Amino acid sequence: QVQLVESGGGLVQPGGSLRLSCAASGSSFSRNKWAWYHQAPGKERELVASITFGGVTNYSDSVKGRFTISRDNAKNTVYLQMNSLKPEDTAVYYCNAVRFPQYRWGQGTQVTVSS
Repeated sequence: QVQLVESGGGLVQPGGSLRLSCAASGSSFSRNKWAWYHQAPGKERELVASITFGGVTNYSDSVKGRFTISRDNAKNTVYLQMNSLKPEDTAVYYCNAVRFPQYRWGQGTQVTVSS
């Protein structure tokens, strides 16, 4: 059973930066496409960035040019570098593999952008 542990969230002012990490247990990490999702209060969970086994990345329009997803297969970890943060980025951030079925969701990490 793969376990997902997200970390790195916090309170940051608009324009600030955060780096999120997602550690995944299990031996199948490197074979999967991985993604970061966010869920704002009262809204559905949305995919914001993904990265393939080969490192090809894709971003939602709302974060393109500000966020960067990366992965370290040796550490079974996916990262999300978040720059130029905006109040509308406030949400709980989760990672998961892009597969069916997805792994059980972790607890996520809260990102709050506020002055």
